[in-house]
Amino acid sequence: MFRSALAAGALAATLLTPAVTAAAPETDAQRPAPTPDARAASSSYPRIPALTDRKGRQITLRGWNVEDKGNRGALSLSAVTERHFKDLRANGFNFARLLFFWDDLEPEQGQYSKTYLAKIERVLDWAHKYDVLVLLDAHQDVFGPAFGHRGIPEWATRTDDLPFEAQDDWFSEYFQPAVMRAFTHLYEDEDLQEAQADMWVKVAQRFRKHPALIGYDPINEPMGELQSEDLVTESARIEAEQLTPMYNRIADAIRTVDKKTWIFVEPTPLVGEGVPTSLGKIKDPKIVYAPHFYNTAMEAGADYDPAAGWIEAYEQAITLYPSQHRIPVVVGEWGPLNNAQPHMRQFYRDAMASIGRYSSGFAAYVWCYGGGYCAVDSDGRFHQNKELIAEPYAEAVAGKVQQSAYKAGKQKLTVVYKARPKRGATVISTPGKGWKVKVKAASKLKATTTRDGHRTLVKTKRKGEVRVVVRRK
Repeated sequence: MFRSALAAGALAATLLTPAVTAAAPETDAQRPAPTPDARAASSSYPRIPALTDRKGRQITLRGWNVEDKGNRGALSLSAVTERHFKDLRANGFNFARLLFFWDDLEPEQGQYSKTYLAKIERVLDWAHKYDVLVLLDAHQDVFGPAFGHRGIPEWATRTDDLPFEAQDDWFSEYFQPAVMRAFTHLYEDEDLQEAQADMWVKVAQRFRKHPALIGYDPINEPMGELQSEDLVTESARIEAEQLTPMYNRIADAIRTVDKKTWIFVEPTPLVGEGVPTSLGKIKDPKIVYAPHFYNTAMEAGADYDPAAGWIEAYEQAITLYPSQHRIPVVVGEWGPLNNAQPHMRQFYRDAMASIGRYSSGFAAYVWCYGGGYCAVDSDGRFHQNKELIAEPYAEAVAGKVQQSAYKAGKQKLTVVYKARPKRGATVISTPGKGWKVKVKAASKLKATTTRDGHRTLVKTKRKGEVRVVVRRK
């Protein structure tokens, strides 16, 4: 994740100065944002398609990152338990972005850990038990263990003997010469390209048929080597010349064994400053754009400033690429560290409204039981303001969505869609108890509703318009 380091580091702060004003002007692909209290993602950006499942239903992913960064080897993934997925579903969430590490999967080149693959599968099994979909994220922080972190194995780390000095501010370590050079080798050395592709083939072969799997995320928050002090220009070069070919290579490799699963691609973290990505076209029919949503000042501890226009600038920038390429959007990480600041309640309202206008969902950071970034405490209670992420939503729609609007102030969700019965049931998810779901459809449609825990399933016998309204009792 982005965290506070980029804001705190003097070098990075200087480099980011032009980025704040670099958002592209509004184009015909964009629309003025609706008020934060009422949004309708299906109509705000009509060139951005919805994510769909294998039945053809339009789906929305609402969930959290799930991780174990502290354990490796024999203890890897031991911090992730069945409770995570039981609690996610109990709070209305249907999605988890599961972090895994290439250095645990392939500690020696060509030797894949059967134990680690089995642990990932166990987590997927828990997710399936509670009807939670999982995105497998090949995570890296500061490249990998060669620099004291996790991600790309040491055997795949090449630095040309350039220097590296650990920093108090860990994100600043990305700008150390050895780390930057390691990214260049990963992107450009043919043997490392092949090794990375082979790793993904191994993962796809193992999990392609797992019912909990929704997608693959080839690399978390990719960075690269700076050739000048203009971070905006350098980020564009890395995205266009290195990340785009990498994503195409990995997509081609995955498709040799898995034709159906979505592939989620990330830009560099600079998008958080309102800079449109320079990623090129990924030549695959099932690509999802998966940016992260962090504000550097807030990650450094500042309160949210509604008048600063950060969310508006981010939304304007983030919607250009998926509108151009007509691909869905899912925000892969978001959520500040300090949730108790005076304006944080307004931040969560504004953020949820914005994300709801252009995306098919999100994974907030992070579902764990404790302090810091954790969503909940040891007893499973939300930390201050994080409960605002738990809203009612249309988890799956068997038809074409015409309207999906949530009024946070009134705690009212309205979903209108043209039903297509052959696609199965429409699923409305509510966060816990205390919600009333009302379905209105013409009698000839023969609409029926059934309850399944905190979800309502709506089925029709014929095509036609269905209106679903969810309110607090």
